[in-house]
Amino acid sequence: MRENCWKITRYLLAAAVLLCCAVPLRAEDAQDRPIDYARDVKPILAGHCAQCHGALRQKGGLRLDAGSLALKGGDSGEIIELGSAEESLLIEYILPDGDDPPLMPPDGQGTPLKPEQVAVLTAWINQGAKIPADEEIPEDPRKHWAFQRIERPDVPMIDGKPFAGNPIDAFILAKHKAKQLTARPEADKATLLRRIYLDLIGLPPTRDELQAFLADPAPDAYEQVVDRLLSSPHYGERWGRHWMDVWRYSDWAGYRAEVRESQPHIWRWRDWIIESLNADKPYDRMVQEMLAGDEIAPGDPDTLRATGYLVRNWYKFNRNVWLESTVEHTPKAFLGITMNCAKCHDHMYDPILQKDYYQFRAIFEPHRVRTDQVPGQLNTKKDGLVRVFDQDLQASTFLFARGNEKHPDKDNPLTAAVPVSLLPEGLKIEPVALTPRQYYPGLRDHVQQGNLNYARAALRNSETALKKLTDQLVASTAETTDGAAQPATVKPPSDLAIAVAAKQVAYQLLHLQSVQARIAADEAKYATPPATSAPQLAAAAAAAAAERQENVAKAQWDVAKAEAALQTAKDAEKPEDDKTKQAVKKSQEALTKVQKDLETALAAQEKTEATYSPFGEIYPTQSSGRRLALARWITDRENPLAARVAVNHMWLRHFGEALVPSVFDFGLNGKSPSHPALLDWLAVELLDNGWTMKQLHRLMVTSQAYRMASTVGNATENLEADPDNVYLWRMNPRRMEAEAVRDAMLYVCGQLDTTAGGPEIDQTDGQTNLRRSIYFRSAKEKQMLFLELFDQANVNDCYRRNESIVPQQALAMVNSPLALAQGRVLAKTLTAAVGEEATSEVTTQFLNAAFEQILCRRPTNEERATCSAFLQKQTELLATPGQLTQFESGPDVKTKPSENPALRARENLVQVLLNHNDFFTIR
Repeated sequence: MRENCWKITRYLLAAAVLLCCAVPLRAEDAQDRPIDYARDVKPILAGHCAQCHGALRQKGGLRLDAGSLALKGGDSGEIIELGSAEESLLIEYILPDGDDPPLMPPDGQGTPLKPEQVAVLTAWINQGAKIPADEEIPEDPRKHWAFQRIERPDVPMIDGKPFAGNPIDAFILAKHKAKQLTARPEADKATLLRRIYLDLIGLPPTRDELQAFLADPAPDAYEQVVDRLLSSPHYGERWGRHWMDVWRYSDWAGYRAEVRESQPHIWRWRDWIIESLNADKPYDRMVQEMLAGDEIAPGDPDTLRATGYLVRNWYKFNRNVWLESTVEHTPKAFLGITMNCAKCHDHMYDPILQKDYYQFRAIFEPHRVRTDQVPGQLNTKKDGLVRVFDQDLQASTFLFARGNEKHPDKDNPLTAAVPVSLLPEGLKIEPVALTPRQYYPGLRDHVQQGNLNYARAALRNSETALKKLTDQLVASTAETTDGAAQPATVKPPSDLAIAVAAKQVAYQLLHLQSVQARIAADEAKYATPPATSAPQLAAAAAAAAAERQENVAKAQWDVAKAEAALQTAKDAEKPEDDKTKQAVKKSQEALTKVQKDLETALAAQEKTEATYSPFGEIYPTQSSGRRLALARWITDRENPLAARVAVNHMWLRHFGEALVPSVFDFGLNGKSPSHPALLDWLAVELLDNGWTMKQLHRLMVTSQAYRMASTVGNATENLEADPDNVYLWRMNPRRMEAEAVRDAMLYVCGQLDTTAGGPEIDQTDGQTNLRRSIYFRSAKEKQMLFLELFDQANVNDCYRRNESIVPQQALAMVNSPLALAQGRVLAKTLTAAVGEEATSEVTTQFLNAAFEQILCRRPTNEERATCSAFLQKQTELLATPGQLTQFESGPDVKTKPSENPALRARENLVQVLLNHNDFFTIR
């Protein structure tokens, strides 16, 4: 903590200095002081001019991204007259002409310069337009390191000899030698075991697992643990949550039942992520399925779940917002480039034009969202498979002037493409043909069978209802054996009620026959190979006739129901009452309406058209293939970005800091990699091993770099030379993410429900439902409060988690019903194991067990003494309730505290340990 405070103080001081240096220069002050090119001029030219006059584009043959090039001028000659701003074309171009805007930047290509910026350039020219003699000329942005083909670099030699260990360590050690840093020794076994457990499965080791590891003398004991954890189903849950951050997983958001963002049933995408990781599905295949699973495997519902990645961007009120999210975050997540910067104008840093932005959008223009029926449930509101598909293959994409959707350039529709600077030859797009069962879900077996089952069940229910009424009628008119009438004990049903039930049976029977006929017609119509025309037409005619008969029966049933409702209204106790009259009038109007519907149905029955209703919507017979082409390009070995980005995300979550700190921006405005050779070596390793991630996890966590202690120790020289640990001379300690905090608390207390998968759990049940946190609803305004306090992922943008330290976190661990209950449960469990006696020996056993269970280590002598004294004093206090202040309010905890003062003191101690910094920290 002391180190973190020192970092924060240093950052604040640096920020204060920067703020002092960044005070805007007033226009009237510019002429009164010497202008520094690097400080005053270059930022203006870079921010406002280099977009059109830089290394990538030189309109009019002019470059303004370097002072010497600005002085050189362009095709029309020099634009700067040394010592005379009045005669310089540069100033003429950037000054307004009366009420007219300046010529530069052109309309729609940027923001005009502010008066103080014009004043700076004016003063600079008047002062001789001085530039540094050693100013570097910016390179073509296409030559930026991130856009270059990945080649496997050689593993560094150490002291002139090949490195025999994990190649990762050779790259790290080479940096240590270059920076004169000394690596920290390996962490102790208990710390290392807890680190790898929390890292790979998000749960700490049990006491038995800890003791077994500490007692295992095998040289590969640690590697065996790694392999076991990578094979655990909990691995997919832990790393699934990491990737859900990057891929912006969000359950549906909206007001009450209204869906405004994302979609219901998107949890199936979450389960796909977890299952894919556990199966070690290659990363490239995962990317392809998320972007184009409906084009890769359109008939496989398991694969279709993956397209939840695109479904998540759905936005009810504005399709442009929906597509803008897709265009922004797809490149950020998979390519590490900020294409959204080109929505309004050409990218200010990277080789991406505004046109490129909208051509990239065109890749996604045709797609929409739908929900398919799943086996056992016809009602997609209750359950369903939400996925994407291409709806409008002719949809046009237009460039929006200045990014404003109100000003589309409809004269120049754009084709689908990725930035030409990244793929000069263009995407290879081929439409994807779909089979009938893929574009018409009504042909699928579970849909047909579901409709049949529903119709049969409805018929059985209606028959049962009619029989109940007829039995009731018989019972009400029964006679004795001598022929005398039996006293009525059962009220007879009305003739209208029996008529309604009979009409319902007639309708349900015809409905079943109609369903059977329509299924037969569909099978003939979409047969492979196609059925001959005669059987197909006959089946269609039969289906149409059966549906018309069904419609008549339905209308007759509706008329019977309306007549019964009218009679009920007329039979009211107070027929002259206004309320009764109004009811009668409404019933008469309803009867009139359904009688007209019956007339329409009867008239339609005379028709002979062979048209019938399909079982749901029939979608386009092919998909554009655009998203599949994009997915294949992203994961192509020749693409220099995807593997680097994936490796960087994995490294960040293993080591606490990324090799490229700007995890979603590998472009010119991003940060350079701390270990560029290591990044590329790992990227090639991922590619050469078929994009499988478990192999790369194993390589990272078995390195000595990963096994290092996180403490500073006596490495004060390291701290001075590399205070931010950029070159990894020690392991980075980090706080557990919100989900891991909650899950670990439940797990160490023996209460975690490890049931996997299924629909999202209501976020308000987080204090009572003991499932893993990944399965709770997480949306923009639907998040569990406990997780929010510990920096749960922002569903809109979370390429790396925030880590805050606020008082509410401690309060949640002390006062929440969940934490209080878990502390009491664990104290009871530990007491049952060691005994209730308050002897020194039993107390020591309890303390050892509590520390091992919660913190995965034994207490130090000082901690043992402090905790023993606490238990003794707390027991004495609790034994004399009159000395304590009773709280009048507090959380409602079903697990009540022990009435035994000594046991309650242990509960308090367990609660303290659950709040210990070592519990929250992965060291």
